[in-house]
Amino acid sequence: MSKECSFDVVSDFDTQELVNAVDQVKREITTRFDLKDSNSEIDIENNAAELVLTTTDETRLRNILDILETKMTKRGLNIRILDPQSVEHALGGNVRQRVKLKRGIDKDLAKKIVSTIKDAKLKVQPSIQGDQVRVVGKDKDVLQEVIGMLRQQADAWGAPLQFTNYR
Repeated sequence: MSKECSFDVVSDFDTQELVNAVDQVKREITTRFDLKDSNSEIDIENNAAELVLTTTDETRLRNILDILETKMTKRGLNIRILDPQSVEHALGGNVRQRVKLKRGIDKDLAKKIVSTIKDAKLKVQPSIQGDQVRVVGKDKDVLQEVIGMLRQQADAWGAPLQFTNYR
């Protein structure tokens, strides 16, 4: 009797690495010439569900977002977890932008993942389990093939995918 192997497809990020990246951005804001005296801030809110960027104008806002993306990339975080919202006006003539952080696979993406796996006609069984997709099969090589296929598709879907619990 052969043993069943499986893995989970998730979309998540390391919260501590995000905190470290934001701390680096805060340090760079205080030392960078064009941002030094602009009262610019970046904060993590709602249990790492969103970032709030506040500064004096939209150009500086774009600069801070660019610095954040650079620091995140250096720390191994995928910048596709960022979902910038519209720029709003804050008190004192400042501008504020909320950046939501994507975590988990939504229903539509989970359905796309399952249909892609089923269309490949491989001997695996995908199933949606909350905000992740579990793929079960008898052959580890076939599971590796599914992982490779999903990695190629992840760019088209615009979602950072990770593969966990590989057994």
